[in-house]
Amino acid sequence: MIRIAVLGDIGSGKSHVAKQFGYPVFNADAEVARLYKKSRKCYNKLKKALPAYIVSFPIKKNEISKAIFASQSNLKKVVKIVHPEVRSSMNNFTKKNKNNKFIILDIPLLMENKINEKNDILIFVDAEKKEINKRLKKRSNFNLKIAKKFKKLQLPVEVKKKHSDFIIKNNFKNNSVKKNVKKVLEKILLNA
Repeated sequence: MIRIAVLGDIGSGKSHVAKQFGYPVFNADAEVARLYKKSRKCYNKLKKALPAYIVSFPIKKNEISKAIFASQSNLKKVVKIVHPEVRSSMNNFTKKNKNNKFIILDIPLLMENKINEKNDILIFVDAEKKEINKRLKKRSNFNLKIAKKFKKLQLPVEVKKKHSDFIIKNNFKNNSVKKNVKKVLEKILLNA
């Protein structure tokens, strides 16, 4: 099984590109949302670490947002609690899909949290900044202040790009992304 990790800036279309591969995708953002809704263990830890913000189960996103707005140290507390849970879910996903030729990892802090393995194939999704901003403004749940706090946790985009094996240009037109993904898969298969 080959692990393909999709990297890129916030709003660059990583999740969309990840789905285009046609193989099982582990989406860390979706996993975090699931944990907030379903994990009592996660709730209890967050309630203990942030009692002034986390008041009821399931955890509401706006409670987490308020905690993160309040201080960078709260963001670190959230990451410290949620990250191991996400990693555990990713490991289960990997085991469950071990017979697939590929699995796709859509994990925003992959490199920062040292989740990537030596043999992972890193694919950087490159998109125009103005296109990204236009798309982010359309998201109903998007909060620029939170995005900026998360950006502080991330490696610079140039570093991710430099470490990537492939770059897929996302112009947010479906056909070109599909063609680029197909080309990348062909190259990976040639070298496998």
